[in-house]
Amino acid sequence: MAVEERECNVEIDFEELFEEQSRKLSAMVESLYRNSPFYREKLDKAGIKPEDVRCVQDLEKVPFTTKSELREGYPFGLMAVPEEQVVRIHSSSGTTGKPIIVPYTKNDVSVWAEMMARCMEMAGVTPRDRVQVTPGYGLWTAGIGFQAGVEQLGAMAIPTGPGNTEKQLEMMVDIGTTVLIGTSSYGLLLAEEIHKRGIRDKVKLRIGIFGSERWSDKMRARIEEDLGIDTFDIYGLTEIYGPGIGIDCPRHQGIHFWSDHLIFEIIDPETGKQLPPGTQGELVITTLTKEGMPLLRYRTHDVSTLHREKCLCGSPFPMIDRVLGRTDDMIKVKGVNIYPGQIDHVLRMTAGACSEYQIVLTRENAKDRILIKVEAEDGCGLEKVSGECKKNIKTKIGIIADVETVPRGTLPRSEKKTKRVYDNRDC
Repeated sequence: MAVEERECNVEIDFEELFEEQSRKLSAMVESLYRNSPFYREKLDKAGIKPEDVRCVQDLEKVPFTTKSELREGYPFGLMAVPEEQVVRIHSSSGTTGKPIIVPYTKNDVSVWAEMMARCMEMAGVTPRDRVQVTPGYGLWTAGIGFQAGVEQLGAMAIPTGPGNTEKQLEMMVDIGTTVLIGTSSYGLLLAEEIHKRGIRDKVKLRIGIFGSERWSDKMRARIEEDLGIDTFDIYGLTEIYGPGIGIDCPRHQGIHFWSDHLIFEIIDPETGKQLPPGTQGELVITTLTKEGMPLLRYRTHDVSTLHREKCLCGSPFPMIDRVLGRTDDMIKVKGVNIYPGQIDHVLRMTAGACSEYQIVLTRENAKDRILIKVEAEDGCGLEKVSGECKKNIKTKIGIIADVETVPRGTLPRSEKKTKRVYDNRDC
């Protein structure tokens, strides 16, 4: 289960790490300049030659790559290999514009499977496990990415895909699933269904691996309690490879990322300046070994922190914090910037509050109003939880919010990602 303390006197030697990464970075930039018309033009406009980028510190003078550029390059504007070397494509959902098409070479597919297998192994999955893969298949990266990692490790993949909770539970019981993979929202839904039906003694789960959305420690504790399992937060983006570029270990101190394939920088989202380890900012990723669509300084908009200290688990791979939120998910209310993840922290310190909540924003008489709907644990007084939550929001976030507390199970559950913010101010 989750380990809270994070004391370690041994710090990561970032100079040594950067030296190792710099060797690959130099070769990657030269190849990118030679093979990618998009990046050749981008670097030329910035007055940068490949020989100008020899180490991680040199990246600061390199322009960022943005999601809008990836969309503008639809479908294959950022491809950096001949088409005959592309063995597969994946795509983002495209719900807010043109989708992003990501081409993969045979080596890209192999590297991704290797990273995913590392994630499984770090979570304690073995070849004897039976792994139920509930994320979607198709153009989305999740389902097939997880399956490849399971097979690479040598475990048994059960590719149920999303939805059909009745069938999911039937397979889980009959086949004896030991590892569950999905979104945390679906993990919670399944946990509550198993608890409600009284079939926990028939379920053999021991590990849950959840990703694709930010989830709180309180949600993690609920899932672990209802299922009697250890859970792991897996990280990834379609634009990079997909899920599997990082995961937290059994110490649950942060997300280990595969620094032999990726460079993680933390920047100030306002100025774009690199920030030192230990400082919170926006995560920027550079791929070191990707062939089909390498990315140079891709702005993820995810808010995190690069750790200075080595993890107590002994892994040589560095860590970032679990993602707090996204810079583009930040909401401004009454002159205060708020990330939904801050509400998670408030609920964690509020006795009787569950993990599930909604943020509802409205505007009345030209003034913003924020309503937080919160679920309460069974047997806890709703008014008492509301009052405590309201006080903690004022203390920790600095705003006065209306709080409506409802019984546990009242707010909607999802088989995919749970929507938390409803901004009705422009309606």
